[in-house]
Amino acid sequence: MGELLDSVKGFGVTFSHMFRKVVTSEYPERPEPVAPRYHGRHILNRHPDGLEKCIGCELCAWACPADAIYVEGADNTEQERYSPGERYAKDYQINYARCIFCGLCLEACPTRSLTMSNEYELASDDRRELIFTKEQLLAPLLPGMEQPPHPMRLGDDEKDYYVGALTNPGTSAGAETAETFDHKAGERPEDGS
Repeated sequence: MGELLDSVKGFGVTFSHMFRKVVTSEYPERPEPVAPRYHGRHILNRHPDGLEKCIGCELCAWACPADAIYVEGADNTEQERYSPGERYAKDYQINYARCIFCGLCLEACPTRSLTMSNEYELASDDRRELIFTKEQLLAPLLPGMEQPPHPMRLGDDEKDYYVGALTNPGTSAGAETAETFDHKAGERPEDGS
């Protein structure tokens, strides 16, 4: 008698689910929107004049628990300048067959060069296509940007780029920098200390 009752209960669960509304998404015809802070494909950002924000420090590669990032840094010269700092990323690769999309690389980046987009369609039949190169990861050039290498346009040295004096390229960035942040004291004027 107990076995018969158990099987009737099982069928009861099955029949109750048969008449519920189907929750099937019609992917890929109509993909569901993702959350605004979704961790998708990485992007290497640029400064407003087109220079790369990545300085080739390799901190993102060290922070990656899956060992999915490879960075090879090189020195900038006055004839060939790719970033405002002393160095730039000569070679930058992210292996999406290994990446776990944890975001630790973003936290390690000192220049906020690396961000993550909402793009999540990264599947491929070939593993070699899952290794994205620097050219694939770099943000596109927007109007007013110039393809590197070129000299710095937004200030006299790399500090002008990273302190926040980039709002108006026509003004002297050094004066604005000194007002907004005292590098030696390490405090902002509005702190009052």
